[in-house]
Amino acid sequence: MRAHSGALMTSGASATILGPSGPVLNADEAAFYRDADPWGFILFARNVETPDQLRRLTGDLRTAVGRDAPVLVDQEGGRVQRLRAPHWREYLPPLDQMAHTAPGDHARAVWLRYRLIAAELRDVGIDANCAPTADIAGADTHPFLRNRCFGSDPATVTLAARATADGLLAGGVLPVVKHLPGHGRAVVDSHLHLPRVTAPLDELDATDFAPFSALTDLPMAMTAHIVFDAVNPDRPATASPAAVRLIRERIGFDGLLMTDDLSMEALSGTLPDRAAAGIAAGCDIALYCKGIREEAEAVVGAAGRMSDAASRRAEAALAARITPDAIDTALLEAEFEALLKGQADG
Repeated sequence: MRAHSGALMTSGASATILGPSGPVLNADEAAFYRDADPWGFILFARNVETPDQLRRLTGDLRTAVGRDAPVLVDQEGGRVQRLRAPHWREYLPPLDQMAHTAPGDHARAVWLRYRLIAAELRDVGIDANCAPTADIAGADTHPFLRNRCFGSDPATVTLAARATADGLLAGGVLPVVKHLPGHGRAVVDSHLHLPRVTAPLDELDATDFAPFSALTDLPMAMTAHIVFDAVNPDRPATASPAAVRLIRERIGFDGLLMTDDLSMEALSGTLPDRAAAGIAAGCDIALYCKGIREEAEAVVGAAGRMSDAASRRAEAALAARITPDAIDTALLEAEFEALLKGQADG
């Protein structure tokens, strides 16, 4: 396993995380990354073929920027899972797994799931996972999100989100909790439309915000492209100084805060406008996922370099990467399967 160091010279890096265009890093794209110096990278299905190919890609990305940059992925399990069979294990959607395990086994089953996922990710050079989803599923939560949640009440979601983070961290993978300050009330898909929440703040404190308030020690988080009328009726949280202030002060999260993908159509304006608005609102990092070179260049130009505060948070996050202890994968898999089967048989 790779050893990690907290002193990784991220100061002055671009305030961006970028998605490479394909499964192989060519010389031209590598030169772009060397000049742009994004803080990190994020991978999608277009980047994933085999374990050996992924190891080469993650190594080449780090070589391009000359440091042990974080490589992220969305490996929640279920619909949102970039590494899939036959090379990687398939997992139930989070909400379905909770239904397949006894309540007393929820925390252990979730921890096992994400400790196994962490081992798979570390094996191919990925060391950050955009999970847990700490949003609360409601009766009207849009299907794009609903079964990616762990439950419909703050206590259940908090317990499972904590187990997710603990499993990932034990495996040397940084968790990215999402989507602050809460996406569960969205009744439209923010990839296509801008959701709006009309609930008052005291109700949000007791529900949507509660899991995030319990997870403020986690190293990284992602914003929600969603309008909260009680916070800022004119801007989605990603682009709202008032919403980011709420995340920092009312919820209390002081880790590295990245935008959700700037390509999502919940946001208005050009990609540079979106990147600049997110950084101006107080986000530390602008996340651009599509891998289109001209768009990536524009995002890098608009996001600028990481601020001193962002660099501090970034270094603290990277310092949480550990070289994990070895695990008996077969033993953990057997325990995990037994917990799932136990509820199914019951």
